[in-house]
Amino acid sequence: MSGDGQGRSHWFDDDAGPVVRPYAMTRGRTSHAAQHRLDLIAVVVAESYADEPEADHTLSPEHVDIVGLCRHTPQSVAELAAGLDLPIGVVRVLIGDLVDEELVHVTRPVPPAELVDESILRDVISGLRAL
Repeated sequence: MSGDGQGRSHWFDDDAGPVVRPYAMTRGRTSHAAQHRLDLIAVVVAESYADEPEADHTLSPEHVDIVGLCRHTPQSVAELAAGLDLPIGVVRVLIGDLVDEELVHVTRPVPPAELVDESILRDVISGLRAL
């Protein structure tokens, strides 16, 4: 590399700041044990006692941001990825970390197989009307 500063401009954008690779945010991990349960529409909710995640120095800024976004309004995994402008895989790993730390919990949508069939509901309504 030459001493003309050209190498610096390759890794640093004055407007955007330093470039951080996604694998640096997850410490090189590409998956988490809880990741298989994190559907795009799974909802992440901050625990009520997770008031100041900033005080926990073991958490990354991205972890703190996720807890902050979920503190007042539950967010889906997809919404968190979009709001943080991070790849979905990275967000899944970070959410898994927060679940392990018991700072958030995840609620999953009801699987389609467990949903009530619409025809059954119509039959119930018809039966009630017949009474």
